[in-house]
Amino acid sequence: MKKLSHLEPKELWGYFEEICAIPRISKHEEQIIDYLKRFAQEHSLKYKQDSTGNLLITKPSYKGFEKRETIVLQSHVDMVGAKLPGSRHDWHKDPIKPLVKGEWVVAKETTLGGDNGIGVAAQLAILADKNLECGTIEALFTVDEETGMTGAIGLEPSFIKGRRLLNLDSEDEGTIFIGCAGGIDTMARMEYSMVKPGEDTIALKIKINGLHGGHSGDEIDKGYGNAIKILNEILFLLSEKVGIALNFFEGGNLRNAIPREATAKIVIKSDEESQTRELIREFFGTIKERYAQSEKTFNISIDKTGRPENVMDNRSMIDLLASINECPNGVINWSEEMPGLVETSTNLAIIKTNIEENQITIATSQRSSIESSKKSLTSTISDCFSKVGMKVSHSDGYPGWKPNMKSFLLEATRRSYIKLFGREPKVTAIHAGLECGLFYEKFEGIDMVSIGPTIKGAHTTEERIEIKTVAMFWDLLLDIVKNL
Repeated sequence: MKKLSHLEPKELWGYFEEICAIPRISKHEEQIIDYLKRFAQEHSLKYKQDSTGNLLITKPSYKGFEKRETIVLQSHVDMVGAKLPGSRHDWHKDPIKPLVKGEWVVAKETTLGGDNGIGVAAQLAILADKNLECGTIEALFTVDEETGMTGAIGLEPSFIKGRRLLNLDSEDEGTIFIGCAGGIDTMARMEYSMVKPGEDTIALKIKINGLHGGHSGDEIDKGYGNAIKILNEILFLLSEKVGIALNFFEGGNLRNAIPREATAKIVIKSDEESQTRELIREFFGTIKERYAQSEKTFNISIDKTGRPENVMDNRSMIDLLASINECPNGVINWSEEMPGLVETSTNLAIIKTNIEENQITIATSQRSSIESSKKSLTSTISDCFSKVGMKVSHSDGYPGWKPNMKSFLLEATRRSYIKLFGREPKVTAIHAGLECGLFYEKFEGIDMVSIGPTIKGAHTTEERIEIKTVAMFWDLLLDIVKNL
């Protein structure tokens, strides 16, 4: 049964609900690409696909509008797959279940995929409208944005013809984005030795959960707790006060999300259990106070569990905890040019333990609108891990998008917004990475803006789209397309 069919604009919401039924987590976009190809065939539209997997559907100009410049509409087809603990949702076959909750559209137990499914739905609604009086439309659908922007990285400069591009991947109605941060991932790997735990010892599992999480670009300035950093503080404290051995340490699962959960198994002396629990309880009170405004459901659990056969050697454990403790996290610098905009940040995103291979892997993500600052921060983080003998590597990274306040497309978008809503839109850059940074580098002379409806909680099970802003986004997009 359709849950969104009563919402306006019907065309856009109709396509969005169809998209929700199609599995499309990052690196597994085959089903959504096949759907888009069928859509093009059903509407007699030409399409082509590149070797990376990106798809371009072209809609010819309306009769009499052949001299208009080609407009590129762009969204990414993949999404972040997060689900509530205990959910049986299978991201490779199960549909997302959208529903209306007050003024918002949300999903049952999972991320909604509004990032960037609502942009894809808008593209389809534009392509399907046979009465839309406009020039040629190129609808560019990129793959794998969420786990490295590999789709945008693989684009060839000749894949699109248009040089006016509307990116439909921003999440704040009333804001026109004209720039974004560049980014790079820094990974570290530690190899350790296994030793037997001491006699007369017990094992405890410590778990951090209930944190907000969120997008590590768009929400890095909100003051949310990082589960890995918080749990590391506990382990560091315990290592100094009572002495512990570490069996495993895990947290986070996405490079571009603030980790909301982390778990560790430790071994302590049996007669130190009471003191250990008291230290954790005291620490919990301190952390609750630290995050009193931003984290309302934060929790720490301590459970007695089976003692492992092996634990990490003490030297490696001390080096691991010290390096994580030293590793910067959060906002590093604010922009001097645009007040309130984060210039440089880093997110300690993932830690994984491979007990079979005796390895710990750590993933962090750095962002900055200034290339030199990004490189400097990356170097600092690399040093935190390399000086204790970890092997450090980096992703290829992606460039930023330099703002152009004299952009023709910016002025056209601004005029449309004022005409429709009677007020000035906000014009700014975004700290999150957008594919526009790569387009800016690849497509000479490209003119771009990024717009979208209001989306909150992207990349988490709290993701939601504000219904009224979708209609505003749609009206704005139509007006821009008609008048370019």
